[in-house]
Amino acid sequence: MKKLVAYITTGYPDIHFTEDAAFALKEAGVDTLELGVPFSDPVADGPIIEQANLLSLQNGFKIADLLEVSDTIAKEIDTLWMGYFNPFYHRGMDTFINDAKKTGVSGFIIPDLPYEESQPYHDKCKANDLALISFVAPTDSRERIATITKDAQKFIYLVAYAGITGAGKSEDLSQVIRHIRESSDTDIFIGFGVNEKTAKAKAKDVDGVIVGSAFVSIMMDDSLTYDEKFTRMQELARIIKSEINS
Repeated sequence: MKKLVAYITTGYPDIHFTEDAAFALKEAGVDTLELGVPFSDPVADGPIIEQANLLSLQNGFKIADLLEVSDTIAKEIDTLWMGYFNPFYHRGMDTFINDAKKTGVSGFIIPDLPYEESQPYHDKCKANDLALISFVAPTDSRERIATITKDAQKFIYLVAYAGITGAGKSEDLSQVIRHIRESSDTDIFIGFGVNEKTAKAKAKDVDGVIVGSAFVSIMMDDSLTYDEKFTRMQELARIIKSEINS
């Protein structure tokens, strides 16, 4: 059974919505939740997630909100914190690791943390039974893929194309996937540009998909009530889960 990872931005429009959305997605078959840590310059994300980040910050998001939400949901659905390195660095990775353990979060996704700089944090996470997710890009060489994936935990995040999330580009990743399989037994999940129309094709040779912008665009649709947003997000999750496993 191929898995579905869903990203939502913490605190948009408020933390109660975030909690309710997490439970709704779990009910719809989402296997892992990426709980986004809002940041003012989310360089790997497209305009939809960027806007959600900014609105959450404008609404007064604090790290305490992330901890409160995580404490509520992480015992019910596998939860990862997805954010940029600046907040982790300034608050302290040791503090984030301790907070993750206390709330039941299983690890971190930090897209702007280069592999070489991530190693001290990778070892600390591993020592605390937490995963620091490894990224592979289509431009990575066979040798670099072997280096990046040799000690990968939980899953390997395969970036579907060079660019930002939600751009909807397409690249032939068969050779990259083959090189990952040669180097690691860790599951491969593909992200960037995955939605109900692209999920089946993108999931062909991997073990799961990561979906962000498609869910956040529903969250940001102000023409919908909260309940309608939850229903639409559940419908999307069920469609994608069915597509990747058909």
